[in-house]
Amino acid sequence: MAINPPVDATKTPAWAQLEQHFKDLQSEGINLRRWFDADPERTAKLSFEAGDLHFDLSKNLIKPETLELFAQLAKEVKLDERIEQMFTGVHINNTEDRAVLHTALRRPAEDQGKLIVDGQDVVKDVRDTLERVYAFARQVRSGQWTGVSGKKIETIVNIGIGGSDLGPVMVYEALKPYANAGISARYVSNIDPNDLAEKTRDLDPETTLFIVVSKTFTTLETLTNAREARTWLLNKLQDQGAIDSSESSRSEAVKRHFVAVSTALDKVEAFGIDPHNAFGFWNWVGGRYSVDSAVGASLAVVFGPEHFEEFLKGFHDIDTYYRTTPFERNVVAILGLMNVWYVNFFGAHSHAVLPYNQYLHRFPAYLQQLTMESNGKSVRWDGTPVTSQTGEIFWGEPGTNGQHAFYQLIHQGTRLIPADFIAFANTANPTQDADQDVHELFLANFFAQTKALAFGKTAEEVRAEGTPETIVPARVFTGNRPTTSIFGQALTPYAVGELIALYEHIVLTEGTVWGIDSFDQWGVELGKKLAQEITPAISQDDAALAQQDQSTQALIAFYRAHRR
Repeated sequence: MAINPPVDATKTPAWAQLEQHFKDLQSEGINLRRWFDADPERTAKLSFEAGDLHFDLSKNLIKPETLELFAQLAKEVKLDERIEQMFTGVHINNTEDRAVLHTALRRPAEDQGKLIVDGQDVVKDVRDTLERVYAFARQVRSGQWTGVSGKKIETIVNIGIGGSDLGPVMVYEALKPYANAGISARYVSNIDPNDLAEKTRDLDPETTLFIVVSKTFTTLETLTNAREARTWLLNKLQDQGAIDSSESSRSEAVKRHFVAVSTALDKVEAFGIDPHNAFGFWNWVGGRYSVDSAVGASLAVVFGPEHFEEFLKGFHDIDTYYRTTPFERNVVAILGLMNVWYVNFFGAHSHAVLPYNQYLHRFPAYLQQLTMESNGKSVRWDGTPVTSQTGEIFWGEPGTNGQHAFYQLIHQGTRLIPADFIAFANTANPTQDADQDVHELFLANFFAQTKALAFGKTAEEVRAEGTPETIVPARVFTGNRPTTSIFGQALTPYAVGELIALYEHIVLTEGTVWGIDSFDQWGVELGKKLAQEITPAISQDDAALAQQDQSTQALIAFYRAHRR
């Protein structure tokens, strides 16, 4: 099916109406205090439920009627068509001529036979692979799979980069309370030797299992780290007397301590991994959308297949909501459209994600790849230049940590920074400090920060506290700083799946308005190619060095002069 050229959102009637609406709000003066006072139902009108998550959008710089304009824009850029194309396997990743089917990774087993794409029963393929991953996970968790010396596996070391690392490590950290088999995980991604050295420093090779995640089994960083890990394993096992120096002994050790997530079975086998212990995924899964595939094998081992299935259900329920809910009340689409509102009308450049749960401390880093690799584009999917600003810089830190670091800029700086605050009513570690419930104290900060950002503090209120007049201006908070509150019941596998799917679909919504292909990543490739060309020049190839620009030559000269 041919992909139609993108609609230029800036030429639609809805965009013109939003421009006028923005001018009207500016003219009347954006004032959240006044808006709340004028409309006792504002919070109710701007609150939503999706899955088991509650969304309060009332502290954003919108009015209820803004949602009608958002919905109209969604219709005029044909967001409904784009969503349906994604879910049904149309090749909407047109620069790579691929379907975009990460939503198929979490469809239930009973959907087998209902999604045939390019001649393949996609859900059957997914479920077959999942069952292989689950069988492997059960073997490791039960102790049936052992290392070469017969000891139970205690530590999984996942070796990957980008989507093969950021998603799994984020979910692992988020769900640590659900690790229930005496197995922990570590994640190696950086080609810097320090990463692997620190992650393996205190490990027992006899109880360590490596999962090498690379679809093509050619990723430079991943394969370099995998080879180094193999050397570490074999040397340590031999030092401990678990293997001898024979090729057969060393080969058996690699087979017992390495598995792969890859479709390049020939390369997997050449590395020394048994191809039967390789789990595949498909070219219709972008790396940043792949944590719920075999890329999450480490998670299935640590948390178990049952919890992994709950994780998938969280994704699927948000998928269904996004696909079927009218845009006027579709909070997932609304959040994406509201981001467009801030970027293209208010001129916002960045977006803070502030999880009030320490277990989500890697969530902002995960979202950086998901959002910025997806929507950091300057051409539309038909190759024409974009007609508006695109993308946002996503960043953040968990809990009260950020309050003592960068919240100053959000509260009183000159930049508008929309922020998503994420919290949960229950904690995995309830604690009392004397008579104080510590989780309630923590959540008080969650509630207080969005209140302070919305309503601020006037000069009159500062003076009423007896503040000396000379420092009144420094203590004024203008307010009208937009926030969205996302509130869940508990940080469960289901909830983590919901959160990931939420932001995946926010990305698609934004990308559709901007007319860009949110699923390719050509901007990542140039630096990798140049690194391979420069590597020979660094230490030995003067001819290659001569081919470099003067700045690169000078930097390499500094390296050669100072490398010990």
